[in-house]
Amino acid sequence: MKTLREVINEAATKRVAIGHFNISNLETLWAIFNSAKSLDVPVIIGVSEGERGFIGTKQAAALVKSVRDEYNYPIFINADHCFSFEKVKEAIDAGYDSAIFDGAQKTLDENILITKKCVEYARASGRDVLVEGELGYIGTSSKLLDKIPDDVLKAQQSLTSPEDAARFVKETGVDLFAPSVGNIHGMLANAPEPRLNIELVAKIKEATGVPLVLHGGSGNSDEDFSAAIKAGISVVHINTELRVAWRRSIDETLSKNPTETTPYKIAGATVSAISEVVSKRLKLFSA
Repeated sequence: MKTLREVINEAATKRVAIGHFNISNLETLWAIFNSAKSLDVPVIIGVSEGERGFIGTKQAAALVKSVRDEYNYPIFINADHCFSFEKVKEAIDAGYDSAIFDGAQKTLDENILITKKCVEYARASGRDVLVEGELGYIGTSSKLLDKIPDDVLKAQQSLTSPEDAARFVKETGVDLFAPSVGNIHGMLANAPEPRLNIELVAKIKEATGVPLVLHGGSGNSDEDFSAAIKAGISVVHINTELRVAWRRSIDETLSKNPTETTPYKIAGATVSAISEVVSKRLKLFSA
């Protein structure tokens, strides 16, 4: 079986992208895996600090590993948005395939310093663990938004520059790089998402030479996704769209069966609802 590094490098060469989908329960894991397997494409499972706190850092890794081993399938786990070196270390020690240090709200120098420390720890782990760095603030909440938060709106006026990106990648040695190119975390409930700056994606790709990651993908248009992937995005993160599908499915099930108390009967329908979203995205990302 190919490693995560090989899978992402292959996607970068082909100018397609690997889907990265977050989970906080078993139903979502099965929905993502079933969709990827039916399309025969690799997939990355993400768990943020909050999601790891709910599932368990080691338990999430064990779940994904059990699926990978049983089905001999390229499904990988990523420690999404670690806000400290200690959280990156914890994930690497727990057997994660990759981890992201999110220093987007720190100064460039401090972000570089901590990210480099994460890379050095990963290299010394004895495993091929990928480390991703992030430069440019895009918010923190994967939820429905009435409007773009003021802090994100302000940050959008100063997107990641190719020059800063090149310096960041060179000095940290990261395997993957996540820029701010017009993307935001969360999804606008009653308005279209901001357009992605495709020209900037291409410039950052050329300046850094590493696979790029698009965070906050929920809600973006198919046109922007396809153009961004051709310009150099190799991994796309989707979370809010899955949460919305989960919630709507739960609401529908309970409205039809208001006295139901069996958890798997209430949550069971969410698997197909989430699978529908994941399949649509995977087909687009893998062309």
